[in-house]
Amino acid sequence: MTSLADPVIAPRRKGSTDFIQKIAIGIAILLFALALLAPWIVPFGPLDQSLLSRLRPPLGFERFAAGHYAGTDELGRDVLSRSLYGMRLTLTLAFAGALIGLLIGGTLGLVAGLRRGWVEDGIMALVDMQIAIPFTLVALLILSLLGSNLTVLVLVLGIAGWEQYARIVRAEVRRLSALPFIEAAWTAGAGPVYIACRHVLPNLVSPLVVQFTLALSNIVILESTLSFLGLGVQPPQPSLGSMVGLGRDYMPTAPWIVLVPAALIVALTFSVQIMGDWLRDRADVRLRDR
Repeated sequence: MTSLADPVIAPRRKGSTDFIQKIAIGIAILLFALALLAPWIVPFGPLDQSLLSRLRPPLGFERFAAGHYAGTDELGRDVLSRSLYGMRLTLTLAFAGALIGLLIGGTLGLVAGLRRGWVEDGIMALVDMQIAIPFTLVALLILSLLGSNLTVLVLVLGIAGWEQYARIVRAEVRRLSALPFIEAAWTAGAGPVYIACRHVLPNLVSPLVVQFTLALSNIVILESTLSFLGLGVQPPQPSLGSMVGLGRDYMPTAPWIVLVPAALIVALTFSVQIMGDWLRDRADVRLRDR
């Protein structure tokens, strides 16, 4: 008999959740494939101009220009082609930034978990500082001072979320350090490098993959924000954020210039976030068994 004070865990309703996850994963795979295959599937080059076809609406509207299925922009460039190329560049920058954050944060978190003492305190103080300061303002400051070339942009995106990796790795290392096989390795005289490579890193793959996926969507939003403000990818090279920024002046007369890349940003971040949640559920035994 269960008393009122006993906690009752409601069963998870997996039907609708699993359906949404499958749809989101399918959308993410489709978008990744479109970005990867963009040079072979787009009808026009992303920089090709045709002033005679400028501001033409998408398929189904009057003045539709043949072949420009999502319409054209103010210079007669194909919106669909630029959007797919822009998504390709945005994803490339996001992957590069997430990888840099993984290397920086993972290394610092590993050092903090293994060394302890003042080393751990110093690293965690940097983590707290990163969390306390709105990073968008920091990114705007760095790009304003150093310029908005792609190298600087990738480095800025790389330091955007390293603190999350550091916290996860440090917590996992401290948890693993209390297990018998780690203590046995220390007792046997194994060094910190051997223990990190042989015993700790293999157990960190799952949480790091999940965090990488979640960080990817956050970096997509950050890159789109910076490009929208004119401090990210510079024209004429397309990215999703820069296309939205350049097209906002034409919203009353040609909204498709903004709506197509904006829809891709929403679909991309939503589907990747759901994929990250799904990976977390698969990786966490406690959540998977419910």
